Amino acid sequence: MQNQFTQKVNEMINLDYSKEDDIWLKKSKTLRKLIGVLGMALPFLLIIITFLFFDLGKPIESISHYYYTRAGTVFTVILSVIAIFLIVYSGKEPIDFYISTIAGICALFVVFFPTGNLSDACCDTLKQYSVTYIKGNASAGFRETFHLVSAGIFIALLAYMSIKLFTKSNKPKSEQGRKKRIRNTIYKVCGGLIILSLLVIVLGIVDVIPEDTYNNNRLTFWMETLAVESFGFAWLIKGEAMFKDDPDYLAMSAAPED
Repeated sequence: MQNQFTQKVNEMINLDYSKEDDIWLKKSKTLRKLIGVLGMALPFLLIIITFLFFDLGKPIESISHYYYTRAGTVFTVILSVIAIFLIVYSGKEPIDFYISTIAGICALFVVFFPTGNLSDACCDTLKQYSVTYIKGNASAGFRETFHLVSAGIFIALLAYMSIKLFTKSNKPKSEQGRKKRIRNTIYKVCGGLIILSLLVIVLGIVDVIPEDTYNNNRLTFWMETLAVESFGFAWLIKGEAMFKDDPDYLAMSAAPED
């Protein structure tokens, strides 16, 4: 039973011992799954950590603002790992590499240029969970703006990858398998949700959505979470964690679909 379980886990994460001392993370499907899992886990880990340390039962202003909490390390590490994975991801065509690399660089910028402080001091009486504070200076405005622009480009590129790149196929639509058509529908839905989340955030920034409504409902956090969850799920599907082509279809096909 244990051997069967181990074999299934090895297949799921594409662990191959056929070559001695080979690198595990060498298959794009494995990389896609890891990106998907990390992306989907990020918001929940941030909420859990702040709840455990501060009994904080609701999310804070945005995912980026967790940089200033005890969950800041988790935010920084996971987003940095996702960024690096996106940069080393080559895809099957040059456009895949360029888009994912730019997205990865923008994700690193989100980490390197943090958003605005949660409060005017560390651990103030109203926001004791704010344990990190960046002293204000002349570059603060630039830092926050650069962070916002980088985050916007990052999210927009995630949507583009889901809608335009993941749906590509080496076969005309009439010859695509049933699972590929299902995957394409999921990619488009995920991309649409990412665009929707970005649109809501923009509407909040330009005050189309009333400021009190936007801030009291933590719409930045929830829209970022929607985008990250959609992004992560699309990458899981791309890594064939679900809706993988049937073996019989692959045997009949001249070349596998991506």
